[in-house]
Amino acid sequence: MVRTVAVIGAGPSGLTSIKSCLDEGLEPTCFESSDDIGGLWKFKEVSEPNRASIYRSLTINISKEMMCFSDFPIPADYPNYMHHSRILQYFRLYAEHFKLLQHIHFQTSVRSVRQRPDFSHSGQWEVVTENREGQEETHMFDSVIVCSGHYSYPHLPLKDFSGIESFEGKYFHSWDYKGPEDLHGKRVVVIGIGNSGGDIAVESSRVAKQVYLSTRRGAWVIRVLSDNGLPVDMKYNTRFVHILFQLLPVNWLSWFGEKKLNAMYDHTMYALKPKHRLFSTIPVINDELPNKILTGGVMVKPNVQQIRGSSVVFEDGSVVDKVDVIVFATGYNYDFPFLPPNVMHKSGHRVGLYKHVFPPTLEHPTMAVVGFIHALGAIMPQAEMQSRWVTRVFKGHKKLPSNQAMLKAVECDTKDMDKNYIVSKLVPLQVDFVSYMDDIAGEVGVGPSLAWLFFTDYPLFKRVLWGPVTAYQYRITGPGKWSGARRAIFTQFERMFQPFKTRQVEEKQGCSVAGRLLKLSLTAMVGGAAAYYFHLHPPSSLTYLLSTLNPQRA
Repeated sequence: MVRTVAVIGAGPSGLTSIKSCLDEGLEPTCFESSDDIGGLWKFKEVSEPNRASIYRSLTINISKEMMCFSDFPIPADYPNYMHHSRILQYFRLYAEHFKLLQHIHFQTSVRSVRQRPDFSHSGQWEVVTENREGQEETHMFDSVIVCSGHYSYPHLPLKDFSGIESFEGKYFHSWDYKGPEDLHGKRVVVIGIGNSGGDIAVESSRVAKQVYLSTRRGAWVIRVLSDNGLPVDMKYNTRFVHILFQLLPVNWLSWFGEKKLNAMYDHTMYALKPKHRLFSTIPVINDELPNKILTGGVMVKPNVQQIRGSSVVFEDGSVVDKVDVIVFATGYNYDFPFLPPNVMHKSGHRVGLYKHVFPPTLEHPTMAVVGFIHALGAIMPQAEMQSRWVTRVFKGHKKLPSNQAMLKAVECDTKDMDKNYIVSKLVPLQVDFVSYMDDIAGEVGVGPSLAWLFFTDYPLFKRVLWGPVTAYQYRITGPGKWSGARRAIFTQFERMFQPFKTRQVEEKQGCSVAGRLLKLSLTAMVGGAAAYYFHLHPPSSLTYLLSTLNPQRA
């Protein structure tokens, strides 16, 4: 029986893993190489090797209700999209509330994790650490949770840029970027149009002479603001929308979404239009980029073909002279240097983990990776769901399939990702947020049943179906049930509105006839869609309920 657990890293994945261990009666010991919790969200003025790094102005592009842990809502007065300093404050509140800090060894690096000689019998691990004085220590643990993230090893593909050795200016990876102070009055080329590339292009354009944003594929750019100024994820990341994605052709949904985006700013006219469809990869979330393109501060360019001294030549033949700085926003490599090579199975471009968590070839399921996932949603609730599953497996409450079955599942997942998303060596991890959360919730036994809620708690049913898929939904029932989950769901929009209440404004009362008709028609539509969905995928709880209400005689 697993008792002691080594947790590697005290970022959000590590913190929720510590808590999940405590919830299951396990004994966690967390090793964190930094002097504080937070992982990626702990800002440092100077980037540290082998650690994630953020820039001074970074603000998260997931709204607070969609990113918080399932049994600890973010304070109501916090802004909906938080600066990294506020996110770190929230993690500290979480750690203090659940008394997690006493389990963390700060300024302690993990040098190696190896199977003990009797692993085939015990399933135990030997963990070698190094403290701030450089002293090494060897520990024995029953199991290990790796929470080291995937933004620690910057990918700087200089060999792909002919002539880079002749460049007369300065170049660096976005991992080293802290702010625009050194870019005043300069010509800047940003290579890569991910979220970091877009943010750096926008921020540097405020002080630079000119910014050029180079992209190979282009990107769909969405705003954090939706209709009426609501956070876009609170409005669209709902179970109703998820059901529509199960019922309607994805190409039609992409067409519809692209049409809405182009109504705000035509991606072809703005030189942003990508080669891929909207839902085949995670879009760039940036409210300011279109405005900077419109006002000329940022010019979108194709891929860089060659660098000649201070000139940059693009694939369309255009040339920008007198370039001072090149910023490579070219993503990150993935590595677990402290693990033995035979632990991690490879599948296509990705590390082959069973449901993105468990190495499928181990003789004993006593190692897991938490937080090594990418979706259009925050890592916090995903990592929490993973850790809840992991600790139940470690505790013996849940069993994994055979190694052969897990390997087969890994290969199926890889094929599905290749089919549904654009994957590469740098972005091999994408999943659908709601589908993945529900899948792992099914392993834990905490998934919300719409059918059951419809018959037993209709007001909650409406909020779970129509409202955003917040993590509280996975605390309604099952192991780890939280008595405050229902109230948290009913009050999530109150917490969303709270930061706006800085000036008293008279509110309109009542609802128009047109509004009521619209809600009635939408209700009819979702009822039909839900009925059809349940017809195709009848929930076991509904079958059980119907058999209870109408028992069949032998």
